[in-house]
Amino acid sequence: MNLRLLAWGVAGALTAQMAVAKVIDGTATIARMTVHYKVVLPADYDPAQTYPAVLAFPPGSQDMSMVMTTLVENWAGQAPQRGYLVVIPAAPNGHLFFQDGAKVFPAFLDELLAEYKIRDRKFHIAGMSNGGRSAFFIAASYPQYFWSVTGFPGFLPDLTPQRVSALAGMCINLHVGELDTEWRRTMQEQAEVFRAKGFTVHMSVEKGQGHVMSTLMGGGAARLFEEIEDARQGCAK
Repeated sequence: MNLRLLAWGVAGALTAQMAVAKVIDGTATIARMTVHYKVVLPADYDPAQTYPAVLAFPPGSQDMSMVMTTLVENWAGQAPQRGYLVVIPAAPNGHLFFQDGAKVFPAFLDELLAEYKIRDRKFHIAGMSNGGRSAFFIAASYPQYFWSVTGFPGFLPDLTPQRVSALAGMCINLHVGELDTEWRRTMQEQAEVFRAKGFTVHMSVEKGQGHVMSTLMGGGAARLFEEIEDARQGCAK
């Protein structure tokens, strides 16, 4: 399934999801770049309360249409009922987050921590495709901010020993389509590198799926949250 075609199909699903999810808009200007982002709030959100949070990166061009795609397909249906706050940023000035867009970190994280009461002042970080690459890139750059990292699919760009070691202590969750041959090979190789280091790695090859995995959309997105819940219970060694 093409990512852009998937984005075109979001409008109808969005209406249904917004009936149960409260989503607000945010904007931050950092390093002369503007970050627009969406925040999915937990059900019965109380700003005085503390919540677990996910920083989720969109796929493809990482523009706002891609933000809306992953919001609807992967996050808005599950986050409110599970008591999670999910932040999904769009690429600042069109710069991908594993490239020049990374310059907005860690200041963007600090702004979020100032705005919201995040449990233990740490996020779970996740993303799809280019979003998965972004999640691993930022997690390895600023590991002190994260409990777990999830790519569906996704992998660590620039696989240096230093960047691998930065992921120590995080729960690592990997999902890739059986038919997504090139990404599957790269992710399986990295999973072995992480396991050799003693990291906790969960990897799922989604049967019959390509690069865009319908098995992790809608109700299937519950699996992403279940893995995140495992991280909250201390799966990292």
